[in-house]
Amino acid sequence: MMEGKVVIVTGAGGGIGREIALMMAQHGASVVVNDIGVSLSGEGANAGPAQQVVETIKASGGIAVANADSVADAASAGQIVECALQNFGRIDSVVNNAGILRDALFHKMSNDEWDAVLKVHLYGAYYVSRAAARYFREQQSGSLVHMTSTSGLIGNLAQANYSAAKMGLTALSKSIALDMQKFNVRSNCIAPFAWSRMISSIPVNTQEQQERVDKIKRMTPDKIAPLAVYLAGDAAADVNGQVFTVRNNEIFLMSQPRPLRSVHRSEGWSPQTVAEHAIPALKASFIALDRSADVFQWDPI
Repeated sequence: MMEGKVVIVTGAGGGIGREIALMMAQHGASVVVNDIGVSLSGEGANAGPAQQVVETIKASGGIAVANADSVADAASAGQIVECALQNFGRIDSVVNNAGILRDALFHKMSNDEWDAVLKVHLYGAYYVSRAAARYFREQQSGSLVHMTSTSGLIGNLAQANYSAAKMGLTALSKSIALDMQKFNVRSNCIAPFAWSRMISSIPVNTQEQQERVDKIKRMTPDKIAPLAVYLAGDAAADVNGQVFTVRNNEIFLMSQPRPLRSVHRSEGWSPQTVAEHAIPALKASFIALDRSADVFQWDPI
């Protein structure tokens, strides 16, 4: 499915990114395995994880090169794309998977915690996608796959930075899809459920939290890779601007905001009539303050 294609996978030194990089190579792609090897909170650096994935790919007869540039800086992100061009002569797809976590309740979140997470998830996806867009436009083809999250699509506690970044990434993907469809460039999102380092920071202070973690542990990162590989390739030529969720062996197409219900008064509205008429009429359609776990209550299948 990916024969002859060149793919960048960011954050591919472990977890979901690693499994996507491995499957891309298995299906014939030449892969730029990008990972700077930082801690879960974005500290430190280690080129080892990316190189280990490259060695695994090569041991199976695949083609790959390691890259340790950061997605969180525009110039550095551009070097990731240049790495693909220098080693393989082209770029066909980008999987924006790199991420860090700095969880905190909103009223306790620092500016640094906010900035660091948005820099990697949202700015990073923008920087790498923007660097690739020039070449996609010239060759009149290309595909972007972004890892979003139900923390943004639905909601979660103590993740205002992460949720905002992931919801912003979803909107960015839709904008790219609209702006670049005339160049045959596609952009889609996947919200993955899988046990990985990103999830391992979930607290387990209660029995409910322990049960949630045990449930997530049954969902392995390799379950995400098939959809990512499909979306990156030509078989998905008519799939654009969509948001999917993968939960073990389930694939969901997620809704995108659309009007639910309307009310009208020919004479216009006042604060009083809003209170007396509009809100009572609309209230039955209000969206609850759900978290991701409230919506996906059943066991992974």
